[in-house]
Amino acid sequence: MSLDELLSGPVHALPPAEKRALLRSGLEELTAWHRARCPDYARIVDRLWPDRAPARELADLPWLPVGLFKRRTLQSVPDDRVFRVMHSSGTTGQARSRVVLDRETAALQGRALASVLRTLLGRQRLPMLVVEAPSGARGGDRFTARQAGVLGMLPYGRDHFFLLDDGGQPRRDDLRAWLSAHGGAPFLIFGFTWMVWQQLVHGDLGADLSQGVLVHTGGWKRLVDQAVDRAELRRQLQAATGLSRVHDMYGMVEQTGSVFLELEPDRLIGPAFADVLVRDPQTLEPLPAGQPGLLQVLSLLPRSYPGHSLLTGDLGVVVEEDGPGPRGRRFQVLGRAPRAELRGCSDTQEDAA
Repeated sequence: MSLDELLSGPVHALPPAEKRALLRSGLEELTAWHRARCPDYARIVDRLWPDRAPARELADLPWLPVGLFKRRTLQSVPDDRVFRVMHSSGTTGQARSRVVLDRETAALQGRALASVLRTLLGRQRLPMLVVEAPSGARGGDRFTARQAGVLGMLPYGRDHFFLLDDGGQPRRDDLRAWLSAHGGAPFLIFGFTWMVWQQLVHGDLGADLSQGVLVHTGGWKRLVDQAVDRAELRRQLQAATGLSRVHDMYGMVEQTGSVFLELEPDRLIGPAFADVLVRDPQTLEPLPAGQPGLLQVLSLLPRSYPGHSLLTGDLGVVVEEDGPGPRGRRFQVLGRAPRAELRGCSDTQEDAA
């Protein structure tokens, strides 16, 4: 089955064995593709996986530490084919990832996100409430992860309403007018998790959002610091706004489009063209279901840069290899790994440099 066929059909329907075989074959091809076109990537693979045989399992595939994209630009296309440059979000003075896209990769990312969201929303475009200011949807050929997230979601809604003005204040009166037109039937809500917590739970909106379908992503660190987990976020959202359909979305700028959606409470599920593995933070050996470790994310999408197999700094655990309903490995994200738990990953980053 080709990637085009995968993106055209239901992406949470592939049996596990078929998905593993498809990913293993496709990721091997991408490894060869990037080794031939990105000299830095070829040097890393040749140094860390010398005399490598073809992968028998997904865990045998080479991977890069995601932090490497904060230290150097890795690209598999010439400069004149770079269509867009994506940057991860970060505070002032913090290094940010730099990811280069050609038109083919950008188009694949858009199609992939649409295919994932169809599982949740169907093919209809719903009226859309964006927990952001209009300035968050502006950009040129360079985007932060936050801008990219907003711009990437806009095509899947219509009659967009931005909750905040450009000064960051909620537009309460305008929201009530928008809800009088659209609030009686299902509508889409999108926002970053911290903004959702601030504005929908604590923004004193006085609004009934009970017909909304919320998709939120990123920004969990501040909530974890306040001892707010997913269950508490859902409880507070329902109490403040009536929202009951709440879905987390896990992804990163280094693999835009390959998102993992919370289709069941507290369980993220990958689409047919992406998956996760879990590795021991110290030994970097793969771990079985039920044992927490560092998440490795796999994707068939990246063509313009070698981002198809990345070891993250996020801790997670696979809770079930498959289940009824949507097909796919179920996992949870447990938070960021403490620096002390990243020794193995950090050692590998030094070797890769």
